[in-house]
Amino acid sequence: MKTLWAPWRMEYILSEKEKACIFCLALSDQDNLTLYTGALSMVMMNKYPYINGHLLVAPKRHIASLDEMTMEEMANILKTVKDSIGILKKVMKPDGFNVGLNLGVVAGAGVEQHLHFHIVPRWHGDTNAMTVFAEVRVIPEHLEATYRNLKPYFEKLD
Repeated sequence: MKTLWAPWRMEYILSEKEKACIFCLALSDQDNLTLYTGALSMVMMNKYPYINGHLLVAPKRHIASLDEMTMEEMANILKTVKDSIGILKKVMKPDGFNVGLNLGVVAGAGVEQHLHFHIVPRWHGDTNAMTVFAEVRVIPEHLEATYRNLKPYFEKLD
């Protein structure tokens, strides 16, 4: 049997879970994984990604449901999702994407009080099945390297 080590997961497992909203914290502190802050929306990297390039797109306003969004916010957040996918295509060249919105804890929302989209790049032959079979994620690029690769492209938005 072979052993696959994922020591970076231990930080998450042992860490005290954030009680404050991670999106609101990201807006107030740019020394984190925030790639973009626009007039109505923001993009940040998922600190505990399913695979490298896993992004979170959220409205700047602290809201929990689609019903609370204005039409302007809805248009803006979808444009930000589109722009983020475009940047990931250019920089990381994935074969496809999973894009999702989890509303409510039972639907998988980890941050229920602040609506956000997940953008997960996918490649033919990626290793996401490891999570199902071995409770391990295989991410081929360090989080900080992915941030450095994406950040210059997000700085050009707006």
